Amino acid sequence: MKKQYLIACFLVASNIAVQAQTAWDLRKCIEHALTHNLSIKQKEASRDQSAVELNTAQWKRLPNLNGNIGQSFNYGRAIQADNTYGNRNTRNTNFSIGTSIPLFTGMQIPNNIALSRLNLKAAIEDLNKAKEDISIQVTSYYLQALFNEELVKVAQNQVSLSKEQLERKVAFFKNGKASESEVYEAQSRLAQDEYSLVQAQNNHHLSLLDLSQLLELPSPENFQIVDPEVEAFSVELSSPDEVYSLAVQNKPAIKAAQYRLEGATKSIRIAQSGWYPQLTFGAGIGTNYYSITGIENAGFGNQWRENMNKYLQFSLSIPLFNRFETRNRVKSARIQRNALAWQLEETKKNLYKEIQQAYYNALAAESQFQSSEVASKAAENSFKLMSEKYANGKANATEYNEMRANWMKALSEQLQARYDYLFRSKILEFYKGVQLDL
Repeated sequence: MKKQYLIACFLVASNIAVQAQTAWDLRKCIEHALTHNLSIKQKEASRDQSAVELNTAQWKRLPNLNGNIGQSFNYGRAIQADNTYGNRNTRNTNFSIGTSIPLFTGMQIPNNIALSRLNLKAAIEDLNKAKEDISIQVTSYYLQALFNEELVKVAQNQVSLSKEQLERKVAFFKNGKASESEVYEAQSRLAQDEYSLVQAQNNHHLSLLDLSQLLELPSPENFQIVDPEVEAFSVELSSPDEVYSLAVQNKPAIKAAQYRLEGATKSIRIAQSGWYPQLTFGAGIGTNYYSITGIENAGFGNQWRENMNKYLQFSLSIPLFNRFETRNRVKSARIQRNALAWQLEETKKNLYKEIQQAYYNALAAESQFQSSEVASKAAENSFKLMSEKYANGKANATEYNEMRANWMKALSEQLQARYDYLFRSKILEFYKGVQLDL
């Protein structure tokens, strides 16, 4: 008996654990989206590509090493030692290995490394910006699903009230206090409310589908989200200037634009390197074997040793005139830097505009939420009074249905205002660097 009891407890606990696994909270949804969303993966690929380009630029400081092995054959007539032509077949085998080291490139290599490093930082911030966008989108979809779930409850409440009204009308009809048409009217109202319930349930399922697709889930089946029981709350909204002072220092879009502007300065210096001489050191070693048919040739080993040659060289390349190519590259780089400077300013202005819009949207949502609470409570009290009047025969069905519709409408508007205020205030806090969560 005790063993069976333990097994039953284990099964119940397992069932609870499975249910907990199937219910996703907002944090889990965001983390899953950041891991599996395809747009995030594209930004990660861009970041990895920038890391490879930085690695390539850093290796340019090292010397290169090239080896060469060749074998050639020559058949046909050729001039002889006696100034006549005769048949001569030759064979040549050669081997060489050499290296070159850039000693001075007009600071092109270090500036290329610095530019690649800045491009990598910008790519990382682009990735962070994409993560922010996805987080906000997931939060919006998540709250929309919660809102639609609340609307389902409202529709279910409507159906319950319609069923009660129908039962009351049927009882009145049996007692001769209601006509048959009133019963049909109550049945019609119930059918309409059931239809609205089906629509609300479908909207809820569609919102869960949208969220699951955003999370890149293979299937929306059995996908559920946690209802955090969000209560009415009031937060002190920070001013746009206060939020902007924090956001301008931390937002990825601003950082990415700043890194690209710094990179433009490096691009100018890279272009200016074309005005400076290039100094390169080279070294190498090589040998060959040469044979002619019809005459006695030295042995392979002897030629391989005796034909050995080595070299050391310094090569200085001085730019004298390249058809103003360097000058135009410098001009183009400076134009690009100016464009990026204006782009940074535009990004800052757009950020401030977004924060202003978020602030006033949150302020309006707060006012609407407070007003909707009052309106919903008043509509509920009016419906309760009307219900008493209707039960005592002091009000007709039309008045009852109208008051009920007003209450349901006010309740739906209150729910909409609550979730809108929740989302708007969360977005404003997000600009300040606060993590999105419920």
